[in-house]
Amino acid sequence: MLRSILYAVFLSLAGLPALSQREDPLVVGTVTRPPFSMVMDGVETGFALDLWAVVAEALDVEYEIRRFDSFPDMLAAVESGETDAAVANISVTAEREARMDFTQPIFSAGVQIMLPPDPGIGATVRAALSPRLIGLVLAAVAVLLLLGMLMWLFERRRQDFFEPTARASAFPAFWWALNLLVTGAFGDKTPHTVMGRIFGVVMVVGSLFVVSLFVANITASMTLDALGRDVERLTDLDGRRVGTTVGSTTSALLESRAVSHRTFADLDMLLAAFEDGDLDAVAFDGPILAYYTQTDGQGRARLVGRVFQREYYAIALPTGSALREPINRVLLRLEEDGTYAEQQRRWFGLAYIDR
Repeated sequence: MLRSILYAVFLSLAGLPALSQREDPLVVGTVTRPPFSMVMDGVETGFALDLWAVVAEALDVEYEIRRFDSFPDMLAAVESGETDAAVANISVTAEREARMDFTQPIFSAGVQIMLPPDPGIGATVRAALSPRLIGLVLAAVAVLLLLGMLMWLFERRRQDFFEPTARASAFPAFWWALNLLVTGAFGDKTPHTVMGRIFGVVMVVGSLFVVSLFVANITASMTLDALGRDVERLTDLDGRRVGTTVGSTTSALLESRAVSHRTFADLDMLLAAFEDGDLDAVAFDGPILAYYTQTDGQGRARLVGRVFQREYYAIALPTGSALREPINRVLLRLEEDGTYAEQQRRWFGLAYIDR
């Protein structure tokens, strides 16, 4: 109570509007984004909402929460003046700044990537049985059979190793081509015809490149599929099924880097698609993904440590709102007296302190 009185005196001395004299409560929009905004046991809570509650108490104003179904709807309500403010994990961008006002930042975070958990032996087995890998093996068998049968055409009358008919020589021809490509030597099956020798030399020389290329392709395929490929840069997401929410700053970032992705109407739908295996990666706000991996997604997801685009969250206000200056003064005071750090530590521990 004493703190509220001191803030009220401070604001009045600064010549700011007497917000407490409003007859109607402020309408504050939000959207469900744990741990910034959510409903727990029927109570509106979360880091952003709890911080707003402290700010509202300092300003001595009443307010009501209006929860929207989507982020774009919440921001549209701010832009039109339907709500007096919006509180959640709202990133400050130049495009949004042109449509509305923002307070001092209330959180520093950024875009991060969430992947399935580290795979074990089961993932390696699945990778070995993946359609892509099976396709490569079948293609290699077909090519070896074709090469072997070409050699049969040249050598069928001069090599005892080959049978007279193509059907009878199919496996010996395949085996001859496989042995030649793997070992690079003819052994006791040196071609006798001129065309056979020329073709054999071409195969020996080609084997130096073909075998290494094939092995590298197989190894890369198993590594990428089985080990999950950590993401060091956004281009590492190429070839993966990536998801984020519609109208988000993350979606704009992915589009600017030409990263193909799907957008979902809300966070719940995005996470449900990830849990169902419809997505290989989720790109979104780091703190929200971190909260998910430690709660509902524990054991089912892991967060890539790198932050790909630094973002600052703030309270959104209609353009020209009289609330901006009072809220900024309160936020600065909360940071100075340790209240802000206390709220941050309560929700995030030390993970995001001074990041």
